[in-house]
Amino acid sequence: MRLFNKAVTKEHRIQLRQRSTEAEIMLWKYLRNKRTGNKFFRQYGIGPYIADFYCPELKLVIEVDGGQHYTEQGAAYDAVRAEYMRSVGIETIRFTNAEVLQRIDSVIAVIVEAAKLTPPNPLFQKVGG
Repeated sequence: MRLFNKAVTKEHRIQLRQRSTEAEIMLWKYLRNKRTGNKFFRQYGIGPYIADFYCPELKLVIEVDGGQHYTEQGAAYDAVRAEYMRSVGIETIRFTNAEVLQRIDSVIAVIVEAAKLTPPNPLFQKVGG
């Protein structure tokens, strides 16, 4: 069974990329092209969910939360989603739109520190010399 970027989520992933929030656009400028030292993808399908940003090497999801995440229903959905991610060995870091827009340097510092603390995914280890 395919876990990543399932065909059924492709159109939705494309739409999400086209409708990125200001905060997502700002963070992507810092994450793209390995600027933090690791390759991130945006609007990446993982199982039935779509992560704002995902680094396969670190098995790390970065989420940028807008207002819908602070409703009771949104919080419940996020909890189920986070549990699913943990069940497949993926950790999630969440930031608010305001954090990204107002303190991008601090956000990037948290991501870089998390990358240092995360053991590398063995699938990305170089073999041989």
